[in-house]
Amino acid sequence: MSPRTTSTPSTAQSRRPSTFRTLLRLYPYAKPAVPAITLGMVAALLAALMALAIPLVLQLLVDGPLSEGDPSQVWPAFAVVLGLGVVEALMIAARRQLVMRPSTRVEATLRNTLYAKLQDLPVSFHDRWQSGQLLSRSVSDLSLIRRWLAFGLVLLVVNVVTIVVGFAVLFFYSWVLGLVFVVASIPVWVVGLKFENRYSTIARRSQDQVGDLATSVEQSVHGIRVLKAFGRGKHSLDAFTRRAESLRGTEIEKARAIAGLWLWLLLVPDVAFGLCLLAGIALAADGQLTVGQLFAFFATATVLRWPVESIGFLLSMTFDTRTAVDRFFEVVDSENAITDPEQPKTLERAEGRLEFRDVHFRYQDSQAQYDDLVNGVDLVLEPGETMALVGLTGSGKTTLISLVPRLYDVTGGEVLLDGVDVRDLNREELRRHIGMAFEDATLFSASVRDNVLLGRPDLDDDPDEAERVLREALDIAQADFVDRLPEGAETRVGEEGMSLSGGQRQRLALARAIAARPAVLVLDDPLSALDVDTEARVEAGLRRVLASTTSLLVAHRPSTVALADRVALLENGRVTAVGRHSDLLATNDHYRYVISSLDDDDSTAREEVLA
Repeated sequence: MSPRTTSTPSTAQSRRPSTFRTLLRLYPYAKPAVPAITLGMVAALLAALMALAIPLVLQLLVDGPLSEGDPSQVWPAFAVVLGLGVVEALMIAARRQLVMRPSTRVEATLRNTLYAKLQDLPVSFHDRWQSGQLLSRSVSDLSLIRRWLAFGLVLLVVNVVTIVVGFAVLFFYSWVLGLVFVVASIPVWVVGLKFENRYSTIARRSQDQVGDLATSVEQSVHGIRVLKAFGRGKHSLDAFTRRAESLRGTEIEKARAIAGLWLWLLLVPDVAFGLCLLAGIALAADGQLTVGQLFAFFATATVLRWPVESIGFLLSMTFDTRTAVDRFFEVVDSENAITDPEQPKTLERAEGRLEFRDVHFRYQDSQAQYDDLVNGVDLVLEPGETMALVGLTGSGKTTLISLVPRLYDVTGGEVLLDGVDVRDLNREELRRHIGMAFEDATLFSASVRDNVLLGRPDLDDDPDEAERVLREALDIAQADFVDRLPEGAETRVGEEGMSLSGGQRQRLALARAIAARPAVLVLDDPLSALDVDTEARVEAGLRRVLASTTSLLVAHRPSTVALADRVALLENGRVTAVGRHSDLLATNDHYRYVISSLDDDDSTAREEVLA
């Protein structure tokens, strides 16, 4: 099953490394916080030692002043116990202060690393992965890792050390009682080892289901207009409920596993206490153990009760964190086939000559290899030329233009910009020379200004030039509606620009591509949502831009074809004809068929507008 649905840990469960080795992978990210976390452990250990020292004072008090009937010595013992308690409290507070801030920095580092990786990974990765799965990894999983570093790891180490030291103290008081207590505790460790294997699988399933549930919420929110328009809210709710119930079942299974562990963690110490009490009374009656030693033994065992009981939830937290680390590195370790070359070439000033030389492309994943969608395309665009790309649905138009900025990489052949293979350029430099506007315009939840000037970071320190470029781009794209927005160009558009109409989003996306001033402008039918009059005005503005820019237009309307100097006909992934519109109409039957289908679509749209 691909990650687009849900990752499947079960197949790799037996092959994955141990919990320790998995968690150790966090070290490079947590290294700056290690000194603070270590000091936090020391503070917590000192607090535990203070607690273990109190029974020793009580033993001396019982066997000394109290047995001798000297109450005057009680107050010094009281002062010592009070001092130990105060130091213990201060150490606990110090532990919290020491680990809290560094652990949040580690979380921020992990989140920045994950986000940078998501930005760097190719579009093909995002085609396969659910957005909810990525969201749950970047929020809930990293938050869990932070809590484990600040709390779980520190207490797990300290409590284990406390248990070891405490058992040594118990043996110091009475090796017989200590041995009884240790033997009675063995079932806890056996149950704990079995718990890891079972709980790790359930925890992974739960966290994957959380990602699926987040995806359901995100999709329903983004598609709320469609769901309402088709009256499918109940259907969406039913699907969400099924996923939520599945997650609920998994959480119940987790709770049962934890409850089984807690049963032993609570039962075994109680049984051990009972056995030690019987043995202790017998030893005290026989004179082998003083009353003070017996009292101190049980006081120490009481102090150890919390560390022993805490092992349950600390183990479950550790295994949850191990799963979170696995999920984090699933993304971070993902291979990026679209990378920068080791010795990149540069283009000081791109002229805009674009060439496709025997270009092939097919989609690939780990389970299948598909047929070529682009199958040997040869095409040349001279600097300043406008080329329209036409073809029937599924002929490979959008796929072909996606190869220019390396949203996908060719699987054969070359795409050349000014004679340089685009794979020999840094992606940042390449995309600085390429501007794109898609049919499905995507805007960000930011101001209109920020959306339009997204591709011009060089204008951040020049507000006057930024304003000029913004106004010029909006004017060419006929986006004068911006001035009627509540705050003009400073108005924040809603998520994905859904507060605007489809035509408004397309015009802002077109303005964004124009404002970038690229050497090559790639437009994927960016005018499809415009009415006839607005389209005509946008085309008039575009002619000024296209006169000096190499442009490749995916055309679904004859009016878009009219913008081009030449037209390339794409058929079954191959360019079968290139020429002027009028020449192709006169000589190519398939071109006439394609254009007639565009005419039908265009005339229908015009009739709808007029109606």
